[in-house]
Amino acid sequence: MQIGDLMKRSGVQFGTSGARGLVEAMTDQVCHAYTTAFLGYLQKADMIEPGAEVGIAGDLRSSTPRIMIACARAVRDVGCRPCYLGRIPSPATAAWGMARGAPSLMVTGSHIPDDRNGIKFNLPTGEILKRDEEAIRVQPLRIAEELFDRSGSFVRDESAMLPDEDPTAYRDYLDRYLRFFPPGCLTGLRVAVYEHSSVARAAYVDVLEGLGARVTRLGHSDVFVPVDTEAIRPEDIALALDWARTSRFDALISADGDGDRPLIGDETGRWMRGDTAGILCARELGARAVVTPVSSNTALERCGWFETVLRTRIGSPYVIEGMQQLVDGGLSEVVGYEANGGFLLATDIEREGRALAALPTRDAVVVAIAILRAAVGQKRPISALAASLPRRFTHSDRLKDFPTEVARARLAELHSGDPPRDKAAIEAVFGPRFGHVAALDVTDGLRITFASGDIAHLRPSGNAPELRAYAEADSPERAAALSRDCMEILERWRS
Repeated sequence: MQIGDLMKRSGVQFGTSGARGLVEAMTDQVCHAYTTAFLGYLQKADMIEPGAEVGIAGDLRSSTPRIMIACARAVRDVGCRPCYLGRIPSPATAAWGMARGAPSLMVTGSHIPDDRNGIKFNLPTGEILKRDEEAIRVQPLRIAEELFDRSGSFVRDESAMLPDEDPTAYRDYLDRYLRFFPPGCLTGLRVAVYEHSSVARAAYVDVLEGLGARVTRLGHSDVFVPVDTEAIRPEDIALALDWARTSRFDALISADGDGDRPLIGDETGRWMRGDTAGILCARELGARAVVTPVSSNTALERCGWFETVLRTRIGSPYVIEGMQQLVDGGLSEVVGYEANGGFLLATDIEREGRALAALPTRDAVVVAIAILRAAVGQKRPISALAASLPRRFTHSDRLKDFPTEVARARLAELHSGDPPRDKAAIEAVFGPRFGHVAALDVTDGLRITFASGDIAHLRPSGNAPELRAYAEADSPERAAALSRDCMEILERWRS
């Protein structure tokens, strides 16, 4: 039996950079097996030696401590040493491992609801890529049945299996930004931090205050809140606008559950799209080459700020592969970002004698600080920074509990590879509201450009049973209307 067989049996499948599933399916046995398979792959590939140190961290979900304990037990059982890094952001965990040439695990479900969780795996060199995922799938499955009861839980109390917390990863993560950005560069700025249950909330406050900003903490929650930076909840939109009416701040910032995707709001309480934030961050950092998925805003090309732009499939592994392709081609100052705002550095960034080390995994903190720094340097409000970009606006939404196989079958009905047939099929569904089809892109899902310049991009999520729709147009109102129209059309696909 292979680990892939356990995936099918348990329902805990690979998503972006790791495994995700319902908490009730992520038993001690399943988490132990996944971790064992990951480390077995590293041992077989000569990426780690016996007794190697393995970092373990987690987000603030209620199920995370138990899963971290199961992972730590697996680390010990394969002859390695678990190092507990604490409840810290995913990029801090990955950076710790890359600096030491050590693998790491981040227990997190990112933005998905609290009834789900996951384990994100990092090689000593960074995130696992698709080729690593496939190799882990075929690892032999050896479960020590005596460790678990019939429900998959450890047969005895394992509450003491996590070692004492090592604060090094968190301190190094703060220093990464406090040493790169000029001391006091945010002095005078009033920044509100929407804390909710993001594991990045403490890091945001520590870095912002360390650079001189005056911070107000808002919306702290001890219960997990599923904040999705690509599909912002109506209640989060209302909260931001209300805070802007009752408080005075220059920016409102937040992040998703594991702190790798930023959420940036301007002085009016309007949230900025992640792909807009990515463009502004890349420019402030002085990037020459940018890699981003096909779903990101086309203002990237239209602004003309970058020498090279490369589009990929959706998902950080594809962005990382694209960045590596450019680095291998001899380019420097290569960065990447996703439509969710997560920002990646393929190469070191050097400014005024200071260096920001490469971190080829999604990060949220760098985006917030870079945009705030740009606002100070240009003496412009956050809203004006966004307004400086070409007028292309994106909006996205999703249908939850939409089976992936159903979504794929529906999309296949619209794209068979026969252009005249496909155009007719798409216009029969979308034409009355969107108009004629001008071009199709099947890099990832189905991206439709209409003769009007409007864009609709339909794609099943890789992390959850969701069907996502991305819309792009020349005004925010039109983009939002396109998104609503997509949702109405796609909702009929359930039947």
